Amino acid sequence: MARTPDEYAVHLLLDTGHREEVRFPTFPEFQKWYSSVLTPKYDSNEFINVPIKNIQGEYLVVRPSRIVAIRVEPIFSSSVERFN
Repeated sequence: MARTPDEYAVHLLLDTGHREEVRFPTFPEFQKWYSSVLTPKYDSNEFINVPIKNIQGEYLVVRPSRIVAIRVEPIFSSSVERFN
């Protein structure tokens, strides 16, 4: 039986070498943000808002043209690695 992730960690790798992590509750929600917000402005130097749902009052804005890679990692709450 396949396990279902509890959330997805999305790692944004920037051209400056910095890494940012944001979380999405479902993969379709990440795909919706990616296709409707990030993809249309992929070469833009204007800031876009990256949703941070787990932290109240904190925002992440990034220039889409500075994102060089995106890594999507499924997170399972039953994973032993979360408690290390």
